[in-house]
Amino acid sequence: MKGIILAGGSGSRLYPLTLTTNKQLLPIYDKPMIYYSLDLFLSQGIEDICLITSPQHIKDFEKISYTLKDIFSINLIVQDQPKGIAESFLLSEEFIKGNKVMLVLGDTFIHGKIPPPKNTGATIYAKKVKNPNEYGVVEFYNGKAISIEEKPESPKSHYAVPGIYFYDEMALEYAKQIKPSARGELEITDINKQYLEKDQLHTIELDNSIVWLDAGTYDSLFEASEYVRDHQSKTSNCIGLNLKKVHE
Repeated sequence: MKGIILAGGSGSRLYPLTLTTNKQLLPIYDKPMIYYSLDLFLSQGIEDICLITSPQHIKDFEKISYTLKDIFSINLIVQDQPKGIAESFLLSEEFIKGNKVMLVLGDTFIHGKIPPPKNTGATIYAKKVKNPNEYGVVEFYNGKAISIEEKPESPKSHYAVPGIYFYDEMALEYAKQIKPSARGELEITDINKQYLEKDQLHTIELDNSIVWLDAGTYDSLFEASEYVRDHQSKTSNCIGLNLKKVHE
């Protein structure tokens, strides 16, 4: 299995913090935000990664790639304009080469051991939230998705889909078939719907032992920093990539 991490976008929700840097390079307490997302790959034993980012930030991620060269093999790909999460499959076609894929969004902050994905089809996760209309929303029963929508006005459930996805070898073909949405993006939800139509969209609920924060707003970025500081101070256990090991 290979990994794709999407670290592009304009970071408009965090402007002007993102005026001079990429959102995923902003700090969550003592580490760049992307260090927490990268740690999710290690938890699944994935070291071969494709990192997709914007042209103006590629040099910054070259530094990250070099710093982490003893942990990951990171292939850098430029996304000229943010055209949706699903475009990551098209941009990384040569890298994927028929492999199963773990896709992670660079602003995903999760603390806790996520359950392993299913062996077939696609696996997404579901986390109960108060504001589901701000996310992709999944309705599911007995581990299978019933419906999935992107930022619906009237959500069918209170379960949001965090930015971690597992796909079999068909994901690239499905990405080639979808069309841009009304907002001009290739939606990851449209790929998930193709798996749903074939009854292959597995859904696993993340319980209260797992903390998920969307670190793309001022408040959640601050909340995540407080959480990491408090946890590390109380337990002496590192969250995210261990900086001491990385820089030894």
